[in-house]
Amino acid sequence: MWERILTMLRKEFRSVFRDPRMRMVIFGLPVIQTLIFGYAVTLDVHHVRLVVIDYDATPASRAFVARFTGSGYFDAVLQTADADAARRAIDSAEASAILQLNAGFESGLAAGRPTAAQLIVDGSDSNTARLVLNYSSVIASGYNSELVLEQARRQAGRTFAAGAVDLRARAWFNADLESRNFYVPGIIATLVMLVSLMLTSMAIVREKEVGTIEQIMVTPIKPVEFILGKCAPFIVIGFVNVFMVTAVGAFWFDIPIRGSFLLLLLGTALFLLSTLGIGLFISTVSRTQQQAMMTTFFFFFPAMLLSGFVYPIANMPVVVQWLTFLDPLRYFLIIIRGVFLKGVGVDVLWPQLAALLALGLGVMSFAVTRFHKTLA
Repeated sequence: MWERILTMLRKEFRSVFRDPRMRMVIFGLPVIQTLIFGYAVTLDVHHVRLVVIDYDATPASRAFVARFTGSGYFDAVLQTADADAARRAIDSAEASAILQLNAGFESGLAAGRPTAAQLIVDGSDSNTARLVLNYSSVIASGYNSELVLEQARRQAGRTFAAGAVDLRARAWFNADLESRNFYVPGIIATLVMLVSLMLTSMAIVREKEVGTIEQIMVTPIKPVEFILGKCAPFIVIGFVNVFMVTAVGAFWFDIPIRGSFLLLLLGTALFLLSTLGIGLFISTVSRTQQQAMMTTFFFFFPAMLLSGFVYPIANMPVVVQWLTFLDPLRYFLIIIRGVFLKGVGVDVLWPQLAALLALGLGVMSFAVTRFHKTLA
């Protein structure tokens, strides 16, 4: 019995380690992913992109803004007096918060009155929004304490009325900051990616593994026709998944769909172009279904974690942020959350649509070329 078990173990080890690429998948990729995720995966929120609207433009208002930008948690990416420009920055995900100070900010503090300052947060990312609101409350409290101490020094021995900043915060797009409003649209994107990757990579490898692909290619069918015939069902399945999960999110979880559903379908089509191309490429570098499945998962999990689905991209190191530009899920998440929660249109989402189109055409062209060489 033990001899048969040892023989079986030797056979399995030989079959697994015979292929150098399989050894790389087993030992190399986990190390690389651990190094990347060790830097990229963090729930801490830093460098929140902030738009400043300062209608007062006085030393007191500039000092209050400086408390935000000097805290290490906020970066002022735009300072404007145009409220529409600030809204466009939020809609296009170029900023995550707006700090607005109205005229009379300094005079109100000097008169000892509570003076309002408004912080508007992008509530489509509920986790980040909660942390941003907490950070802003701490900053405002610290600023108020300094005002009291300064007034006390100036009015030593006399009674005085100390001014204070009354920071009034509210969240756009997700007023109650419910996490499911943020995660359910992201689940749609990840499901579409996982299903399309798995089906595309496994289906073609299955033909190669059982030896039927040679029989198919000696028929009059052309390679391009073969690829289209294999990918078309997966495109249909991807759209069906979008309809199903969207229905569950809208009718079961009450996730609002404020934008155009046709725009969501257009974004899905461009996204599928990228994922099917990646799946086809995986099928060309894999010899067995086991290799294809493992390679798919080794690609899928980094793509999900580096897309901004769970961890904000702004928190990642600059090198990793540049790497996320090659991730199609990054762009599709912006599209799907923009359509669901923000109700934005093509005028805002065209950079993401263009990026998906360019990435999809590039990946698909490379995969088709690789597929032709594999058959040659």
